[in-house]
Amino acid sequence: MVSGAPAILFTLAGHRFELTADDVRAQLARQHPEQIQQYWVEIDGVRWSVKQVIALTTGLDRSNFQSQNSRRLLARLGFPIGKGNTTTPIPSGTGPVARRRAEGAAHRRANPPADVVLVGCVRSKRSDGAPAKDLYTSDYFAKMRAYAATSGLPWFILSAEHGLVRPDAWLEPYDCYLPDMDQTYRHDWGQKVATHLQRAIGPLGGVVIDIHAGAAYVKPVETAVGPLGAVVTDQLKGLSFGRRLAWYLQHSVNQQHEHDVVARLRDPSRAATPRDFLAAKGSGLRSPGVYSWWVDETGAEDLSKGLRHGVEAGLVYAGLAGATRSGGSSSTNTLWGRIATMHLGSRYEFSTLRRSLGSALARAHGSSVIDEADLTRWMHAHLRVVAIPIADADTLGDLETAVLAQLDPPLNLAKVPRTPLRRQLSALRQQYAGEAPSRAHRR
Repeated sequence: MVSGAPAILFTLAGHRFELTADDVRAQLARQHPEQIQQYWVEIDGVRWSVKQVIALTTGLDRSNFQSQNSRRLLARLGFPIGKGNTTTPIPSGTGPVARRRAEGAAHRRANPPADVVLVGCVRSKRSDGAPAKDLYTSDYFAKMRAYAATSGLPWFILSAEHGLVRPDAWLEPYDCYLPDMDQTYRHDWGQKVATHLQRAIGPLGGVVIDIHAGAAYVKPVETAVGPLGAVVTDQLKGLSFGRRLAWYLQHSVNQQHEHDVVARLRDPSRAATPRDFLAAKGSGLRSPGVYSWWVDETGAEDLSKGLRHGVEAGLVYAGLAGATRSGGSSSTNTLWGRIATMHLGSRYEFSTLRRSLGSALARAHGSSVIDEADLTRWMHAHLRVVAIPIADADTLGDLETAVLAQLDPPLNLAKVPRTPLRRQLSALRQQYAGEAPSRAHRR
């Protein structure tokens, strides 16, 4: 098992890096495995090209390192390495809990985070013209529309008559239903949708398209956009009509839960100082959960000086503790353990937050290394934390993804867009991890 394993420090192409197995997973979260030419690495049941993984996790051009470098580093992280282009089945465990977790992990791999949502039209329509999102009158369409509209992603409607249409585009009622059309019509319709989608969002290479429609709609679109490099996900494939309705209902409940969690993480009145947090001795927090860290104005000025980019006072970092691991195994970590012993501990190697803060502050103070004692004092003086227990560890990873999409904390590096500030932070982390004393010297 490699999740939670210690970080490795290494030099590649003249650059110093620090990497953990979970760092690798985070960088691969929105990527797709390419064709394996020779050597592969298996990560949570999925095989990747070894050079693809190292290129994605370090940001280096592949011409700057060799396959043997990649194999050696990934093996040090504990990942299986092999040769050839065969595939490995995803382990499912033997008990019902292990199987449920493995199935959840497999679902996430099969349905990567989407970039755009497409919703299929239905037969029932208003008798007069209306914006496309209001033209279709069935309860089922209303549920699909609500899912798409609240996803936070660009979304469009798949019209059997018009192809791809924007939700606000005005449509008159029409009498065309794709399942009733022949294969030639469906093929041409799929090509039209692909053309419309390219005009709407640009090149489709690497774009993940989440389609909510029947197979008659999904297949022509998939056939048309696949050669253009897009990936189609059909989360409800094979489900009966009743189970599809239940899925949207459950998603609505989950989404409300996400909104509630985000609101609590954003609430400064819930934030506790490190001193008060530690004084509680973990009461109510020895469980999985999510958290957010806040910085005051003086602390924000210190971080801005080190990063040479403006950091505003307020919420700057968010994360989770105790989520079920990608392969389905349980984590023993808790909110108390993550915050009290890692973030507020004395070893930045065990805390992404400490590593980021320490690197920025070392730069701000003109230091060549991270001073652990000064870093801890600074955190106690300028930070506060909100911690929220979450009972279901199996959903924490997806919850964190949704939370980060809404909060976009400036000091997070995984599951968020790369910004100039984050690129600077990554560079500082590499610099100060490389200059840090060895663990043997610290004992």
